[in-house]
Order: sequence, then C-alpha cells, then structure tokens
Amino acid sequence: METLNPKSRRDPFGSRINRDQSPLLAYGLPWASILLGSLTPWLPVISAAPVLPPLGLMLMLAWRLLRPGLLPLWAGFPLGLFDDLYSGQPFGSGILLFSLALFVIELVEIRFPWRNFWLDWLTATAIIVPYLAISALVSGAKLTMVQLTVIAPQLLISIMLFPIVARLVALLDRLRLMRVRRIA
Repeated sequence: METLNPKSRRDPFGSRINRDQSPLLAYGLPWASILLGSLTPWLPVISAAPVLPPLGLMLMLAWRLLRPGLLPLWAGFPLGLFDDLYSGQPFGSGILLFSLALFVIELVEIRFPWRNFWLDWLTATAIIVPYLAISALVSGAKLTMVQLTVIAPQLLISIMLFPIVARLVALLDRLRLMRVRRIA
C-alpha cells in the first residue's frame, strides 16, 4: 500500500489550519487608505481649476458601501478632521460633510437593504455632487456662474472615477481579509 506524503496535502504556505486575519490589516487598512486618499490635494498637480476628485471622500464612500459594518457612523468626524487639515478647506467643513455622507448612506441602506452596482454608484453620485457644491460655497471664493462651471470637470471626473475607486477598495478588501499564519 502506498503511503501519502503528509506535505503533499498542504498548500505552498503550510497548513490552512491555525490561520487568522491580521487585526492590524483587518481594521487599519480601510482607515489608512482613506487617510492617504485625503492627502491627494498635496499631489503636485498644477491647473487653473480644481480637477482632482475628493479621493478621501470617495474612498470612504466605497468602503462604507462595500462593507457596511466596517466603518461606524461616528467615523466621519475623525476622517473629516484629517481631510480638513490637508485639503485647504475651512476647518469643520470636512467633519460636517463626511459625517453627513455616512448618515445619508445609512439612510439609503435602511430604505434599500438590497444593493447593486448602479445603486451604489447613484448613492455615491448623490453624495459627491452636493459635497463639491458645498465645498465650493464654503471655500471663501466669490461664486459666479463661470466659477460654478469651472468645477464641472472635477465633478465629472469624480463621478466617472468612482467605479474604479470601488474596484480598488474591493482589491484592498481582499488584501485586508488575507489569512496570515498565526505563530503559536
């Protein structure tokens, strides 16, 4: 009778038994990715009009829509605070708008417990449009019709980029849930 080698039943990384998710990766990666997204205003992009999308907000929306229980409702305060520090907006605007965005998502999820790609994209669009409009209002600039049309490219880029951001968040979520070998 032929005996099987015990190592032949294992995967290349060892036994699948005694593996667990990394708590640092599981809880820290969503927060770290959103905080890195809030640093995009510091990228060396020179233009006469705002073109960079609010990536911190978009990452927060994508994480919240992908994993509803991952970010608590109060997460808008610290994430908005960090965004205020690096975005150049008046202090408190990010705190208010990030918190309101999480509240709106919570209301949408109560009303529509089923979700799909189109509803998530529509929800994100319904949050990004007022976010950019209110951010333009509280920025301190004198708003005219010409200046309101100047934010149109930023608005279109943000809306069209959201599915890509959601896909990036899905890949990060797969990394977040990767199993690591627990050392006993």
